[in-house]
Amino acid sequence: MMAGRGGGQPAADGGLARHIPVLGGPAVDFLNVRDGGVYVDATFGGGGYTRLILDAANCSVIGIDRDQHAVAAGFDLVSRADGRLVLVEDRFSNLEGVARSCGYDAVDGVVFDVGVSSMQLDEAARGFSFRLDGPLDMRMGGAGPSAADLVKRASERDLSHIIATLGEERHARAVARAIVRARDATPIETTGALADIVGRVVHARPGQIHPATRTFQALRIFVNEELHELAAALEAAERVLRPGGRLVVVSFHSLEDRIVKSFLTARGRRSAGSRHAPEAVQAPASFRILTGRPVVAGEEETAANPRARSAKLRAAERTDAPAGAEIVDDLLPRLPSLAEVMSGRRKS
Repeated sequence: MMAGRGGGQPAADGGLARHIPVLGGPAVDFLNVRDGGVYVDATFGGGGYTRLILDAANCSVIGIDRDQHAVAAGFDLVSRADGRLVLVEDRFSNLEGVARSCGYDAVDGVVFDVGVSSMQLDEAARGFSFRLDGPLDMRMGGAGPSAADLVKRASERDLSHIIATLGEERHARAVARAIVRARDATPIETTGALADIVGRVVHARPGQIHPATRTFQALRIFVNEELHELAAALEAAERVLRPGGRLVVVSFHSLEDRIVKSFLTARGRRSAGSRHAPEAVQAPASFRILTGRPVVAGEEETAANPRARSAKLRAAERTDAPAGAEIVDDLLPRLPSLAEVMSGRRKS
């Protein structure tokens, strides 16, 4: 599913109207929020999880979002939090450094709500959605190559690989071929133009998702390096959580959930070696897994918010064992980097 995090509509005062985040209740319950605690909402978005955390106890929250629009929209919540909320514009993979810059060497909880937010999807100028014609952008932070740059520069081979892997699109080769042919005639610069191109080669039956859904999802994930960000953020959370601190992750896509599950499985057993350099001595578990199976939304929540249907929540508690060895590369699908694709360089 392309959509992920809950969003919010602008309120009259310019901030975000109150909204309920997907699986917000279970997320806060698993965080075990307490008075005096410090929590990181690493994907602030519309501020839904932050509000729930601040309401649950007399605690402090560090909110992080790479989207400057989300941070700006959260200023009203900062003022109303009476010194208990700090908002930082940054990538959530940098959450350890952000926490330290705010004066905390360790925190009591970290929550991730992974994916694109409703307010990003609902703003045509951001270029995330084929439902609203706009510039083919898709960048969460505004820096770096856009989706338009990617479809302009990437080879047919790379486009096919990206769309097949990150979009799980069965017709990836045909889509990539159609994109290359179309761009030779005229630049592909809008979401509508790309959706039309994909729709010519992917035909959906009534009741199925839009033909361009998987292609848009793949390009968005690749442009924002979302899977690498998630893997790095999980390791950063492991380093900054104090013993007994809680990690909660809500994901909306099978690739995201697979990364979270693999990370927690590796860290939740007495072995954390990389397959490239297995450790001779088993390392103690750095997490105690709290969710044997992922928590999913109930019928009432999915009826109120259809985007909750694909949500999965996983949670774990930090032990007093040291953080494990870096395994970011082991968690990721095998794809060229964004820099390699844009420059034409490829690993041998």
